[in-house]
Amino acid sequence: MRFSLGLYLFYLAFGVAQNAAPEIHSLEYIYTALSKPVGLPGIYEFTAMGILDDKEIDYYNSQEKLKIPRQDWMKERLDRNYWDKGTQSRKSKEQWFKVNVNILMDRMKHNNSDLHVLQWRHGCKGVLQPDGSLKFLMGFDLYSYDGEDFLSFNEPESQWIAPVQAAVQTKKKWDESQTLNQYTKGYLQKECMDWLSKFMNYGEAELRKHSPPEVFAFAKKGKNPENVVLHCLATGFYPKDVELVIYRKGVPLSETDGVVSTGVRPNGVRPERVNPDERPGETFQLRKFIEVSKSDNSEYSCEVKHRTLEAPIIIKWDGSCFNCPEGGSLGIIIGAVCVILLIIAVVCAVLFLHMCGAIVIPFLPSQQGRNQTPAPQGGAQPLLSGNGTVPIPVQNMTNQPNGNGALTSPAQKMTDQPTVTNETQSSRESDSGHGSSNSSSSENLNGGKQSPNGSDNSRNNPEEENPLMV
Repeated sequence: MRFSLGLYLFYLAFGVAQNAAPEIHSLEYIYTALSKPVGLPGIYEFTAMGILDDKEIDYYNSQEKLKIPRQDWMKERLDRNYWDKGTQSRKSKEQWFKVNVNILMDRMKHNNSDLHVLQWRHGCKGVLQPDGSLKFLMGFDLYSYDGEDFLSFNEPESQWIAPVQAAVQTKKKWDESQTLNQYTKGYLQKECMDWLSKFMNYGEAELRKHSPPEVFAFAKKGKNPENVVLHCLATGFYPKDVELVIYRKGVPLSETDGVVSTGVRPNGVRPERVNPDERPGETFQLRKFIEVSKSDNSEYSCEVKHRTLEAPIIIKWDGSCFNCPEGGSLGIIIGAVCVILLIIAVVCAVLFLHMCGAIVIPFLPSQQGRNQTPAPQGGAQPLLSGNGTVPIPVQNMTNQPNGNGALTSPAQKMTDQPTVTNETQSSRESDSGHGSSNSSSSENLNGGKQSPNGSDNSRNNPEEENPLMV
């Protein structure tokens, strides 16, 4: 019995360890350049930002031309020298991008009448170990042009991948430089991870603040009046990683069953937060929905798993619809409208028959009566009738103006009615990117290159330095 209990506890512990999701942290840098200014507030020709665990930690744009902290702990823990060197590095990258956008536009045979975008992303991910250290998981270094993948670095194989024909020229030139590829791999596996660990230590108190999700299940009317759209919403959670599943009779539904997902999105700042641990503007939401027939009486539920939860949250849909009209009320309204329309139709038909003389309604004058002279009353005799004249009693003719016993004229009836150069110098000084602080490169996307120096982990810049020109 003792052996069995020990074996059971072993399997229990092993199972928990196997099911526990690893805690993953990431550091990445994103650079975006436009081919020309767009003249809109908040949109610049060049922007750069550092992101730690989905949180922006620094920022630069081509208007202010300063690398600035986005987190208080970044400002407190990093000295002025770090930000000054980071600014110089970002300025260098801004010039590099101006050259490369034009190179790619020429290669793609694009002109400056349209807006074109070149973006570079690089970074690393690490898994938290029991001793608190981070173990390298993966690195990424990739370029995109006009929203399409252009070039990426295969870190395990130490070579570049060209998903489009226009990038093959660049891939061949870059792969010829083993120094460049070894440097890129070294930056991703070592230097980037060193900065990731350093930043995690600097902002540990803030970064460890997690927010659990709030979960809601509700339905809205669908385009088909016979259906409703069931929504499952998880919101207000941090970190970003979350699992949300819609169940029907206990069976999980997927995209093949018609489930649609919005993807994880950042929340805005909410003036009133239900969860006091939620950090304004720094939490996320995920919504999934599926169309369901109104006649489907199956049990539907939403299940959410998150790092902050000891057990999944399960919310059952109560069958109610958020903005669907009630069936009974709708029937009453339709019935009442039909009765009113029927009454109006009957009244109009009766009036029409009366006006035509087919029927007589005593208290209403008929059209025929309007065209005939009414019988004289009190001994009066009509003077004129028909043809638009008004019958006038004879006795009323006494003392009329013309003295001839007639009116002068009968009374009438009333009626109703971005200039750039071909090459640039890229400062390899302090910015959280590849390369050493003392190295520099002037490369072009057409294949010109200078291999960067080996990285210096003591440099005051966590970014990869300027790459080769495309």
